[in-house]
Amino acid sequence: MNVFYEEDGGFKVGAVLSTTEATLQVEAAHGKRSKIKSSAVVLEFQQPALADFMAAAEAAGAALDLDFLWECAPPDEFAYAALAAEYFGHAPSPVEAAALVLRLHGAPMYFYKKGKGRYKAAPQEALQAALAQMEKRRQAAILQAEYEAQLQAGVLPEALRSDLDMLLFKPDKNATTWKALDAACAALHLPPPKLLHQVGALPDAYAYHRRKFAFAHELSDHLKSRATSTFSADEARRTALDLPLHAVPCFSIDDVTTTEIDDAFSVERLADGNWRVGIHIAAPGLGIAPNDAVDEIARRRLSTVYMPGDKITMLPDAVIEAYTLREGDVVPAVSLYVTVSGADFSVLSEESRIELISVAANLRHNLLDAFVTPENLANDVGDYAFKTEIGVLWKLALVLEKARGADQQREDRLDYNFYIDWPKNEDGQASSGTASVTPYVRIEARKRGAPLDKLVAEMMIRANFTWGKLLDEKLVPGLYRTQTAGKVKMSTHAAPHEAMGLSHYAWSSSPLRRYVDLVNQWQLISVLRETPPPFAPKSADLFAILGAFDTAYTTYNEFQQNMERYWCLRWLEQEGLIGTGATVQALRVREEVVRLTTIPLYLKVGGLPEVVPNGELTLELKRIDTWEVSAEARLVHVGFTAPADPA
Repeated sequence: MNVFYEEDGGFKVGAVLSTTEATLQVEAAHGKRSKIKSSAVVLEFQQPALADFMAAAEAAGAALDLDFLWECAPPDEFAYAALAAEYFGHAPSPVEAAALVLRLHGAPMYFYKKGKGRYKAAPQEALQAALAQMEKRRQAAILQAEYEAQLQAGVLPEALRSDLDMLLFKPDKNATTWKALDAACAALHLPPPKLLHQVGALPDAYAYHRRKFAFAHELSDHLKSRATSTFSADEARRTALDLPLHAVPCFSIDDVTTTEIDDAFSVERLADGNWRVGIHIAAPGLGIAPNDAVDEIARRRLSTVYMPGDKITMLPDAVIEAYTLREGDVVPAVSLYVTVSGADFSVLSEESRIELISVAANLRHNLLDAFVTPENLANDVGDYAFKTEIGVLWKLALVLEKARGADQQREDRLDYNFYIDWPKNEDGQASSGTASVTPYVRIEARKRGAPLDKLVAEMMIRANFTWGKLLDEKLVPGLYRTQTAGKVKMSTHAAPHEAMGLSHYAWSSSPLRRYVDLVNQWQLISVLRETPPPFAPKSADLFAILGAFDTAYTTYNEFQQNMERYWCLRWLEQEGLIGTGATVQALRVREEVVRLTTIPLYLKVGGLPEVVPNGELTLELKRIDTWEVSAEARLVHVGFTAPADPA
């Protein structure tokens, strides 16, 4: 005797070798023996032969008309044998019976299994819904195959273009577009960004990194445009017309690429021989109110995001236009006046005001650095704009720096400025963001602690110290930058910044670029006007701002560093130093980490010896990957050797 039985959700056949009340010992056609429960047996048969039974049943089952079977089935639960007799019109043979069971079991949309050999026809509504879903999946599979074929042929399906952010940064693995991209990537052995680049969805790795960052931090333009539509630069200027005008011409000192000019200076010789130095900070806090449309943008972004050659500003362009300290404009400012001795430049008194200032000039580092050197300042050499005023600021900066006991040990290090020169199009605009455009990358070193850097930094530090102290004395909360026991953090209450040698330090000097500074400016304006501050002591909103800013500021800095690394790789490529046999010089930083001597690029190089005299190494750069922002280098020589000419 042979049996057709159910096991593990499927059906098998076997010859019975022995039986007990509850079990059977059976042998399959290929000789494998199994012990099965008697309750698993669906039917018994003698013919056809065991080896032919399943093939015959499966073939017969495939020929059965499912729709007709469903129509023949009773509305209630039924045994398969009853339906078999109804369908075939006679007592079914073992093969016919098994064929019917296989067909019923293999069509769960049509028939619900209720027990051994028992089923129930699906309700019409449920069957129609299931069939519609099956058809939808079938059509999706067809689409997926079409998309996959197009991708492998180097063509971007239009449906993928609209799903680009999802595909790159937050894949929906049930989406047809993602399944097609994933399958094409597997077939071509490429990660999604590189394949999408090949089919024209991404111009280059630069566009990918920018898009990834903007997606992660929701830095889209729709909020910015909405805020711009509610902000009037003319109205902002009109509201400041009743402020007193500071008569002394003011000037700023910034990098040539700076457009958000937060700070400017004025220097006035007093009748008693002393000097009055004005530190003037842009005052967007006069025109932006907490919780208005512009504040919504500023609070969402929390800071301007910097990257070589570009930035994502914290404030909309129209707001920056209204408040930036641009040459030739009369603009509102919050000013700190420091009266200093004409003899030794010690601080005699300080006063804060809200006023209008006249910006006479925006001075730029690239035009002044060569002239404004410690030697020239000491010997009063050179001829440049605001020479006397810069000399006074320099002497005051040295006094302020000494008074706070600043650590000068790291001033021999270099800082690097990145300039990305994009070709201009016919309209004179930079044509960035297209695959065919290659910019020229310039990386220029500047010695840290250069006079212009130092004098600007010391004036800003003084303003941040004085205004932080003023808020504390008036019991008005602010957002402070503190450092104790070597740990730097943000705080809503005053505490020392030990490394800077200050009892108070509240960022207040960059309200166009940092949200913390804008918040502190609101608080400071309330003190100077003797009005209630926007944020009261123990404000939950202030705590929320602090936490959000700290997280965002760290993330933005990491992005800036990553993009600097990207442009370092592009510079090496531009200079013909990748895979050409040319060599570069590097200094060992620790273990396998090295830093190139010409640009601020850190690499990991395996196989370095334990001892490297002076840390000097000569490397060959084998390859770079601008998508992964990585580079592969090989040690050529311990010590510096003359760079080889590119092949």
